[in-house]
Amino acid sequence: MNRHFLAAMLLPATVVLTLTSAGRASDPASAAPAPSDQAKILVLTGNEYPGHKWRETAPLIARFLATDRRLAVAVNVDPQFLASSELHTYDAIVLNYLNWESPDPGEKARANLKEFIAEGKGLVMVHNACAAFQDWPEFREIAGRAWNPNRVRGHDPHGPFLVEITGVDHPITKGMESFETTDELYTCLFTSGRPIEVLAKAASKVDKKDYPMALVNHYGKGRVFLCVLGHDVKALSPEAVQELYRRGTAWAAGLAPLCPRFSKSGLSGDNAATGGEKRTGKDVSSVP
Repeated sequence: MNRHFLAAMLLPATVVLTLTSAGRASDPASAAPAPSDQAKILVLTGNEYPGHKWRETAPLIARFLATDRRLAVAVNVDPQFLASSELHTYDAIVLNYLNWESPDPGEKARANLKEFIAEGKGLVMVHNACAAFQDWPEFREIAGRAWNPNRVRGHDPHGPFLVEITGVDHPITKGMESFETTDELYTCLFTSGRPIEVLAKAASKVDKKDYPMALVNHYGKGRVFLCVLGHDVKALSPEAVQELYRRGTAWAAGLAPLCPRFSKSGLSGDNAATGGEKRTGKDVSSVP
């Protein structure tokens, strides 16, 4: 079976992207293991709404996450991997996936993902991943908030808007400044559910209401970071958006997020603290 590797010059050494000739991921377990001081991150993709080009966004996500050298990032384009026992070799899953016009990976994958998070691992949800697993009620509990299929509209017209940082004391967003971006301003999440913490919000230009752009949830012993920014490569390219995802992924994986490269303190990533303990599986439901 032929394997295609992205050229080393395109991806940091900690990124592994392996595709078969059919466009499906080879077994990620065959990749070299991450050093013991790194968290293993898997970007899980392979299907999406046609307007969301996962073949373009997944490699970009892997690249910018891996600029935090504590994150060893791999990409798998086979959603059925969620049912594999190898899923538990990772510290966090970055879900860049929606089961568009196809069944989700099935009951075994659901149970495995639920166990993965509840036992102390992390989940990061990118943009429209909030609409995955529509036929699985527990996914809404895992996500904290999810796509509401009965919403009046899904999002504002694509365009510029201000993302306001509200979680000023949370490890993910502490020190980050509000920023402008051009994207889809999602208005589609359920407005009620389990307790969550909103880290960033934006005001709709249509109805003038505030909507969450990034939030965190605790599920069992695990951590969940949901960010609805990232419609396409352009929307995922601003440094502030990448910083938000990078810090959210580190937090979900049990690491202390690095200080923002551009923050009120003036610290850059190179000057910030670089430490952080990997998750040990302890209950983190009561900590930020």
